[in-house]
Amino acid sequence: MTARRTCPPKREPPASATGSRRLSSRRERWEAFRLFLDGEPKPEGYNEDWLDEVRVHVDSGRRMYRVHVVTRPLTPYLRYELGWGCTTNSTAGEEFFILDVTEHPDPLGGVGDFWLFDSRTAAPMRYTPDGEFAGADVLPDDRAEEYAAYRDTALAHAVPFAEWWATHGD
Repeated sequence: MTARRTCPPKREPPASATGSRRLSSRRERWEAFRLFLDGEPKPEGYNEDWLDEVRVHVDSGRRMYRVHVVTRPLTPYLRYELGWGCTTNSTAGEEFFILDVTEHPDPLGGVGDFWLFDSRTAAPMRYTPDGEFAGADVLPDDRAEEYAAYRDTALAHAVPFAEWWATHGD
């Protein structure tokens, strides 16, 4: 998966959001982001549902990884996502790579965020005008080769997250 931008919700989810699993997760992310901004420690059990899911896939022999395309300075939300998210998720076996285009041309040249499942199914992501995730469009399988090439290009120019974070993290 290649991630180009990751934005926090522009406003807090409504109180009625707690009844839905998806919206509850969104509320939890928002609250964790606020704790991060306030300098509080990461909550116990942070992102545990996702960690459990990653462990199941990794234990079954699947590889789960992401490439984040970034420019510095990082936004507060990206510092949170990398500092809390990547460091936590990597403990379950998810791999992260950073393609820093601050001082280099972007080798993907305008390719947006996408997921690539098992190198067979691509799903470019959509965002609202204010940067919130709005969904993904699953493409026909004959487009997978194109997106696999994007993935391979991103990985060829990226460095492991831990290496990049040691130099550029907080």
